[in-house]
Amino acid sequence: MYAVIQTGGKQYRVSEGDTVKVEKLVAEAGTSIDLDQVLMVADGDDIKVGTPYLTGGCVTATVESHGRAQKVKIVKFRRRKHYLKRQGHRQWYTALTITSISAG
Repeated sequence: MYAVIQTGGKQYRVSEGDTVKVEKLVAEAGTSIDLDQVLMVADGDDIKVGTPYLTGGCVTATVESHGRAQKVKIVKFRRRKHYLKRQGHRQWYTALTITSISAG
C-alpha cells in the first residue's frame, strides 16, 4: 500500500515505514502529525485518486528530526567579462517516518 501526498509544494510517494525528508514543518521531534493533502492511495489493484485531494484521506507520520541538507553550490560565470559569483545554500528539512495510511 502506498500513497502520494503533497507537502511544502512538493509531492512524495510514501509507504508505511518509509522515512522521507520534506520541507521544514513546525513540529517537535517525536510528535505525530497528520498529513491530509493526500492525492492518491493505492492498495494493489484498488486505486483511489482525489480531485485534487481524497476526501477523508490521511497519512500519519512521526517527526524524527530536523536538519539541513547538503550545500548546493551556485556559480554564475561569464567568460572574458571578468565576472564570477559564488553562492551556497543549505535547505532546512524535517525527517518523517510514515506510520499509517488511510484512504478514508
